[in-house]
Amino acid sequence: MPTWPNHSECVSRNCSWDKIPNATWNDDYVLPPLNYYSIPLLTAITTACTLLFLVGMAGNVMTILVVSKYRDMRTTTNLYLCSMAVSDLLIFLCMPLDLYRMWRYRPWRFGDVLCKLFQFVSESSTYSTILSITALSVERYLAICFPLRAKALVTKRRVRALILLLWTVSLLSAGPVFVMVGVERDSMGPFGSDMNETGFSLEGGGDTRECRMTHYAVESGLMGAMVWLSSVFFFMPVFCLTVLYSLIGRRLWQRHRETSISSRVSHRDKSNRQTIKMLVVVVLAFVLCWLPFHVGRYLQFRSLDAPSPLLSLLSEYCSLVSVVLFYLSAAINPILYNTMSWKYRCAAARLFGLADSQPQRGRSASTMKGDGSNSWTVSSVSF
Repeated sequence: MPTWPNHSECVSRNCSWDKIPNATWNDDYVLPPLNYYSIPLLTAITTACTLLFLVGMAGNVMTILVVSKYRDMRTTTNLYLCSMAVSDLLIFLCMPLDLYRMWRYRPWRFGDVLCKLFQFVSESSTYSTILSITALSVERYLAICFPLRAKALVTKRRVRALILLLWTVSLLSAGPVFVMVGVERDSMGPFGSDMNETGFSLEGGGDTRECRMTHYAVESGLMGAMVWLSSVFFFMPVFCLTVLYSLIGRRLWQRHRETSISSRVSHRDKSNRQTIKMLVVVVLAFVLCWLPFHVGRYLQFRSLDAPSPLLSLLSEYCSLVSVVLFYLSAAINPILYNTMSWKYRCAAARLFGLADSQPQRGRSASTMKGDGSNSWTVSSVSF
């Protein structure tokens, strides 16, 4: 989870060295705590995240296999969903280090490079997910509201190029993480100096190395800039998605009320409504899972400017909720596909040998006009 504003307990709670909960003792001096939350709470969170890891890894791998193996599933819509599955897999690969840091946030024993890298991967993957959802929604809007224009604009080749561009933007946007995050020691020892200089052993609780936001990022204002950037990456796409799906819904409702509509267009609109219904659920799940995280990140940032017990408490609760919801958002999409899409269930059954390897050829856009990359109808078929 990209929790790069993670601070030591003394910073986030503005506490003194003699009032640090769960701290260890050495020569009558209080040493930094090894973990932040209680053991039962950490156990519950770890269990939930482990279950989500197993479900999410299996589901997202299956999504990639289904899209890559079966030609009738390689639609432009599904290419976006496949890109989102790659993002979710990268997020889950970062989970072990994230859980380790929750259990023992100090000392960090994996070096500065891995500290920066795993948070960069997590941050860039989340940017890629929201950009892919937005681009997919724009494509659906064009296909439904401007079908003739979509026929000329939306092709597999262009969608692949756009996905590559979205990943490039995501990686560049997350680049400042390499400067913002690093392994640092606390300079708040019992005598106001680094623990190395006090004569205490750095074994166990005395080693204050922590993978966290650097002092440079806080003092230079870079952290504030990244907080606003991540907020823009979330709230602006959410606003665009709201507008797009409102326009799509209005257009489909207008067509539904028309009495002179042809049977072929009626069938196409029925397929579009099912696709839009599934995508709306995917978007809502993403928003609900990510909103607590962005609220918690903002509260963490505000607690640095004006330390407050209330802000720290709210930030802690948001962090606890957002940890589970963050990984839930990376695991839930394949579950939604399987629940809402008959075509996805059939493809998954074919993947595991539980159904005929040849799909039934019903009246769909892909079977009426083939699977050519230059055909608009390719974009109108999805999970």
